[in-house]
Amino acid sequence: MKVKELMDTKFLRIYPDYTAKKTIELMYRKKRYSTAVLDNKDKLIGWVMSIDLALIDDKTKKIEEIMHPLEDVITLHENDPARDAVVKIVEYKVMSIPVLNNEGKVVGMVRNCDITKTLAKLYDIPVYNLFKTFEKELKGITWDELMEAAAVVTKHTTGEDISAKEYEKRIENTTFGQALWACGGLEKFFAGLIKIGEIAIARRVAKVR
Repeated sequence: MKVKELMDTKFLRIYPDYTAKKTIELMYRKKRYSTAVLDNKDKLIGWVMSIDLALIDDKTKKIEEIMHPLEDVITLHENDPARDAVVKIVEYKVMSIPVLNNEGKVVGMVRNCDITKTLAKLYDIPVYNLFKTFEKELKGITWDELMEAAAVVTKHTTGEDISAKEYEKRIENTTFGQALWACGGLEKFFAGLIKIGEIAIARRVAKVR
């Protein structure tokens, strides 16, 4: 996943000749607590936060007199891995980060709430869909063979004697997030998935022999 898949393209545009008063009104209306300052070509030239504006007595001051300079602004590129957005928001403890394209223009904004929403969507993916994708990658392995292998792995890891059909029914009603909790984390989930693939392949090879 790329940063451009996370970013908000309907971001607030603030220009250096805007007054503090106008900017406060816009930020309040759009419910933004920080925002990029752009030139007339939509290139990033600075950054302003609501706390900066709250400390200004003269609300007729221009944003160019208040904004943080470009060299102090944390940025992302639209084609950066989405992981970079998470790392930077955590590392620099910021609410949002402007996203640039190859021309240096601001094309979006990544906010911490955007990341949370995206992760929530990922957690809601049905495990059944993940297994269907896995089946396609394991060329030559049938769905029934995959379910049989999953039942074997379940018995080995939990001691539960479950049939392939019962396992299939279970994953139809399970989300990725629920599976992570049940397995004890992401690493264990994928380790189990790999084990299922290995057993499915081994059983297929044994049949051929």
